Amino acid sequence: MAITGVKSLNYRIAEPERIASARTFFTEFGLGAPQDDAAPAFTLPDGARVRLQPPAAAAFDTAVTTETVWGVSDEDALARLVDALSRDLTLVQDARGDWHFTTPDGLPMGLGLFDRRPVLNRPDPLNAPGHVQRLNQWRKWRFRAQPRTINHVVYGVDDYKASWDFFRHRLGFRLSDHSRGLGVFLRADGACEHHNLFLANAHYHRPSAPSFQHACFGVEDVDEIMAGANHLTRLGHVSKLGLGRHRIASALFYYVDCPAGGEAEYGADTDYLDDGWVPREWDPKFGYIVWCANLPPFMQQEAGRDVRLLANEDDVDVPDLAAWRQRGAA
Repeated sequence: MAITGVKSLNYRIAEPERIASARTFFTEFGLGAPQDDAAPAFTLPDGARVRLQPPAAAAFDTAVTTETVWGVSDEDALARLVDALSRDLTLVQDARGDWHFTTPDGLPMGLGLFDRRPVLNRPDPLNAPGHVQRLNQWRKWRFRAQPRTINHVVYGVDDYKASWDFFRHRLGFRLSDHSRGLGVFLRADGACEHHNLFLANAHYHRPSAPSFQHACFGVEDVDEIMAGANHLTRLGHVSKLGLGRHRIASALFYYVDCPAGGEAEYGADTDYLDDGWVPREWDPKFGYIVWCANLPPFMQQEAGRDVRLLANEDDVDVPDLAAWRQRGAA
């Protein structure tokens, strides 16, 4: 076991007014009060952090302006990873002891020791006709969301097969599922969330440069998602899709635009995996959504039920990604 999940999410923000907007947003989102007004930092219950950094405080300077620092379980594992990466990449250590580098596809990443704390949840039992699990007991009353973890991050990349090869061969990530043409869902070797990283085809919908797309913050259940969503709606924040559930990973979702960059997602009820999991390959539309409050135009026609099990990771059917890039350049 080496990488246990996201240790910190570091946003590099040049404009002081946007740092202030992002500070307000994450407070309203449910991360609590930040430390340090100039470079606010929020701490989640599992110990992960969200940092809003002016350029002078950031340890990276890439076109992609959001860095993920991956938490590593112990000093020996960290030393092995740093030594292996240093053979062909430049790594810089900061005052906290975290190591920062840029992947070959231009993504800012880091590694650091992380004692990921266990979090406590006790979702209410569900009732259904003929299946009573909650008798003479009402469900908890929710008023706000309080995310416990950073479940996963999503980056758009130029060539997700090449990016995936880096993360699996150099950092030990496992393939969870493949959305054909859209990207790969990857799980850190010391984590059990369905995925901690999704590498998305930056050219799938329209031509795009590599970018940070969103981070998913884990909450207890659908009630907590919607309590947080209603609170944000009252404050003027808008979700394009509203509440929905992905078929890949089974997770409930609710996305809102984030002034720090990309989107912030409330997530709940995701699949949890170990190394006994058999990856699957999906039609991207079929895997994307089971249902959604605000169905997007590209999902108006029902997707074909195309999914297959993969005998091993190298059985993945990756389309001609060069054709996607050419289509975007046309």
